[in-house]
This record gives sequence, structure tokens and C-alpha cells, in this order.
Amino acid sequence: MPLNYDFGVAELDVHGMNKTQAKTAIDARLRKADRSIYRIRVIHGYHGGTAIRELVRKSYKNHPKVLRIEFGLNQGSTDLVLREL
Repeated sequence: MPLNYDFGVAELDVHGMNKTQAKTAIDARLRKADRSIYRIRVIHGYHGGTAIRELVRKSYKNHPKVLRIEFGLNQGSTDLVLREL
């Protein structure tokens, strides 16, 4: 599960995972997010289907740590905004 940081944005690539694996990885990243992280960018792709994209957007829109969800510049990522920068 590759994870990159860029100025308070943690990128989590869940390509190739099934829905259970992706949810587990995202939940773990949310638990570990400290004050230096204000956004988690979940890279889920979309060419192979939209199941994980829909999982992310539905499962985390009311999560207590997620302030809001923003759709990425392309269809292959979704940002979980944890706090305002």
C-alpha cells in the first residue's frame, strides 16, 4: 500500500485491492493521521470499474474524522479532507 506525502496531503494508492482490503487500508490511514495531515488522497482508479470509488465516497462522507469529500481532478482519485489548511 504505497503512501506518499506532499505538503500535508497523504496519498494512498489502493489500486489492485478488493473493497475489503481498500477499506482496511483507508481506515488504518485515518487512524494514523496526525495534525500534519489535512487531506488523504485515495487513488482508486476507474478504468477497472468504480466499486472502490463508490465505496470511498459513500463510506467516508459521514466519517467522524472526515470534514468533507472532494472529487479529484480526474475520476481516479477522491480526497478525504480532514481539516482546513
